[in-house]
Amino acid sequence: MIVLGYNGFTRGAELFGRLYGATGVDRNLLVGHDAAAALVIDGELVAAVEEERLSRVKKTSDFPANAIQWCLGSAGVELDQVDVFAFPWRFSSTVGERMISQISDADLSVPAKFDALRRTGELYTGMLSPEAVYDDFVRRTGYELDPNRLALVPHHLAHLMCGAYLAGGGDAAFLVSDGRAETLSAVMGELRDGVVRLFDDSAVDMTSSLGVAYGRITRYLGFVPNNDEYKVMGLAAYGPPPGHNPLLEHVVRLHENGSYTLSVPRDREAYYALFDTLFGGDSKKREEFDFRVKVAGFAQHMVEAVTGHQMRALTAASGLDNLLFEGGLALNCVANTKMLERSPFTGMDVSFGASDPGVAIGAAVYTAGLRNRPADAVTTPYLGPSYDERHTLDALAEYADRVEWREESDAASVTERTAELLAGKNVVGWFQGRAEFGPRALGNRSILANPAFPDIKDIINVRVKHREPFRPFAPVVLEAEAPRVFEMGKKTSSPYMTFVFPVREEYRERIPGACHVDGTARVQTVDERQNPALAELLRAFTALTDVPCLLNTSFNVAGEPIVCSPRDALECFLATEIDYLVIDRFVVTKKDG
Repeated sequence: MIVLGYNGFTRGAELFGRLYGATGVDRNLLVGHDAAAALVIDGELVAAVEEERLSRVKKTSDFPANAIQWCLGSAGVELDQVDVFAFPWRFSSTVGERMISQISDADLSVPAKFDALRRTGELYTGMLSPEAVYDDFVRRTGYELDPNRLALVPHHLAHLMCGAYLAGGGDAAFLVSDGRAETLSAVMGELRDGVVRLFDDSAVDMTSSLGVAYGRITRYLGFVPNNDEYKVMGLAAYGPPPGHNPLLEHVVRLHENGSYTLSVPRDREAYYALFDTLFGGDSKKREEFDFRVKVAGFAQHMVEAVTGHQMRALTAASGLDNLLFEGGLALNCVANTKMLERSPFTGMDVSFGASDPGVAIGAAVYTAGLRNRPADAVTTPYLGPSYDERHTLDALAEYADRVEWREESDAASVTERTAELLAGKNVVGWFQGRAEFGPRALGNRSILANPAFPDIKDIINVRVKHREPFRPFAPVVLEAEAPRVFEMGKKTSSPYMTFVFPVREEYRERIPGACHVDGTARVQTVDERQNPALAELLRAFTALTDVPCLLNTSFNVAGEPIVCSPRDALECFLATEIDYLVIDRFVVTKKDG
């Protein structure tokens, strides 16, 4: 059986922009962002790529025409050979009726209700309804699809199935929490023998979305909502934990069943006024670093308190030992670690597709049948495009007036030369094999550096990434070495940068570039099976320097997608102060001048 999952709407940006003002800073506040496609053949995930990697439009919500074409082409599959196309949103007529009821029951004036119904009606008929989804597919592919071959999968179920598949398909309690699904923002329950049981009374309505509330604070602090929340998480570490939190006192109400209610106005001017009142802010203070740190601390503490409340309810309702956490909130790696360590769960999985790129995978997996996953299926994030030597040489030739290169004889020579470069204060672009899937660079499209230099973070932030100087970088370390360098708690591995751990005291001065201001690090562990080239590079680098890890950040600049092709890599290399670029067996430098 062949199943293609995909996420994205042709009219998403247009309709949300015109109807709801989702433009400029608010451009990502729409349904369908992080468009992607994924291909499952006979129960095995064989290909997946985000549309942004190919279109070069960050966080695009467009119909993923390029991603679909690449996934099918990589497997030699034609559109008419696909048994089912799976889409991770199900705005059924029942959901439509509920949307109408929510507006009717809202505390709005009659004219405001009619306006909301008008906008929602245009959005539903023009984009969200099953008929609109089908028409969008046919228009963009030119393929007259049998409607029975288009499966609409509820959004949270797609998130869950992505995490369950990538965790190996075993039994687990689960929490899915994100900005919004069809009508809810968070659900919890159990997965046993491939059967999902929702704890319905613990579901959280979309109007109380924790992800949306965190996004509104993100915007209040001058960042881009539904994109820059990790900046708020990083800022929170610069201050002590709050003694009291006005958000918990005035915005959050926790309920005994594990659900909660959040009271944050939807209108921007209204929630700015609320936050100014709660935090003692104004337009000038919002630009001050110390004020931003204080507010970020409140926001982060709110996430940790609310998710901790959900964990207590989930553990009381489920007797399972393992937890799956998926959805946009699962990218809050600081909260993830605290959730696990403070709960009775012995294990916790957060996948590399936890946020919305992963729903393309989840929709395909659900439709293919989770229990059809082959027992020996390899779980890997390296699911995207790779490029042969001809592609690389053609790209190098295109930029021959600006770069020069040396071809190493074999993989061992590439490893040795790269380790030598990284032993010094060099920033290296590392481009190998298939592109990783998801928001993190996991060692195939990465920028690497030596964390032993205290100023290496500043060098990369300012000269390479063109981003804020307070931003930390993740260390990548051999899985076997990780417990020696980091306090891993209940975790034995962290292959996807989804957990944060304290750096052991004796290593903080040895790897200052890998330590955040609070002495923690968002760790990626690697072994020979997961990524043999990166594992070998780590061994060679450690043998040469006695430094047990490397800095690993995504191969891009702020506002751009992670590079995908050799040409993308060369463009980024030439636009930044990256010192060396290693593409497969080619070590590339810039020509003088």
